[in-house]
Amino acid sequence: METAIHGRLTLSPNTVFNPKPGEKQSCCKGACTNRGVLMAISTTGSGKGAGILEKPVIERTTPGRESEFDLKKSRKIAPPYRVILHNDNFNKREYVVQVLMKVIPGMTLDNAVNIMQEAHYNGMAVVIICAQADAEEHCMQLRGNGLLSSIEPASGGC
Repeated sequence: METAIHGRLTLSPNTVFNPKPGEKQSCCKGACTNRGVLMAISTTGSGKGAGILEKPVIERTTPGRESEFDLKKSRKIAPPYRVILHNDNFNKREYVVQVLMKVIPGMTLDNAVNIMQEAHYNGMAVVIICAQADAEEHCMQLRGNGLLSSIEPASGGC
């Protein structure tokens, strides 16, 4: 519904615009040099009283990408990776547990001990499954602390 703003509107010190509903009037008498602008607004509401102005929705897209939804969807499709700890004959078991707790966020003492024992008895153990970038970072940190580690896609193998 299109509604015009009307009512008592001062245009200049000497001229007052006071229209009546349905009546067309000139805002100036004679030669008027000071003119005002009558504005129209779009409202959602019926009858008398104020309506609700609708805020415009502006959607911005980047070339080469349709929307933010597509970007999030592509992130979810990225395959997870396993960080694998390999057994070595150089590091003490206590040290391996300490490094696991220091490098892997949220690693508890119990989990670190279980991972260390699995690597010791089976030759290797899965430390964590995460995104490729995080897996590479964890692997580098484990190696930086003297542990043998590697990464592999989580979807392959047993």
